[in-house]
Amino acid sequence: MTANSKETIERLEKISSQVRRDIVRMVSAAHSGHPGGSMSSADILVALYFQVMEHDPQNWDRSGSGQDVFHLSAGHMSPVLYSVLARSGYFPLSLLGGFRRFGSPIQGCPSVDGHLSGVVQTSGSLGQGLSAAAGFALAKKIDGDEHFCYVLCGDGECEEGQIWEAAQFAVNHHLDNLIALIDWNGQQIDGPMEDAAGEEAFPRKWAVYGWKVLVADGHDFGSILEAFGEARANRGTGQPTVILFRTEMGQGVDFMQGTNEWHGKSPSEVECEMALSQLEETMGDYPDEEIYE
Repeated sequence: MTANSKETIERLEKISSQVRRDIVRMVSAAHSGHPGGSMSSADILVALYFQVMEHDPQNWDRSGSGQDVFHLSAGHMSPVLYSVLARSGYFPLSLLGGFRRFGSPIQGCPSVDGHLSGVVQTSGSLGQGLSAAAGFALAKKIDGDEHFCYVLCGDGECEEGQIWEAAQFAVNHHLDNLIALIDWNGQQIDGPMEDAAGEEAFPRKWAVYGWKVLVADGHDFGSILEAFGEARANRGTGQPTVILFRTEMGQGVDFMQGTNEWHGKSPSEVECEMALSQLEETMGDYPDEEIYE
């Protein structure tokens, strides 16, 4: 089965539908969370974990040695990470029922304190993930490890100054094993990105800093996989790569799409059912019970 075959794309589409169901159910049950960005970035992470990334959930540790490594910089988008990790075998699906509950390792933002398999760094304070991923990428180069480091950032998050300090660091150290993924949905907590800091120069800004810049459709698996392939092929050039994925906040549910209203709002029980009616159950829902240790 080739990377961009019809069968591959259909398989990834089915996984994405289930991941979006997980996101809606988790946030609704917790009466708290951030579904908008989790929904918009679901296809990106599904493609990464189920097709692109070289990783072994059964032999994972935080060092990332001998495997590709993923960092979630925009920590509030944890529901999509938790779903993808569980669905790809890092921990039991039953843990998803404990999202944001006291005593659960599945908290609102990922934390290493819970020793949750697949979580490389504690995140939530925006702007820090690219720095951490750059450090990992440099360590891999020093160790002679040929694997990649990936990091997912939000477009609004890229207004943080630390992002650009890390971008400069990555270019200076020729981190061609570092691939930044930007969920470019054009929305942030207080409104459209264009109204806050502007987005017209967004791709040019990365290019000026010295990165290889790719733009892809974040909801078209053909486009997503092609961009990942081009990014990985850039290794050996001494240049880090950023993929700007054009997405829709709340993708997959008609009343959530294209607005910042669902950045950090949980669906009611009725809204949850409405959303689930638009998302096909393809892999089986996780148990309703709170099961975690």
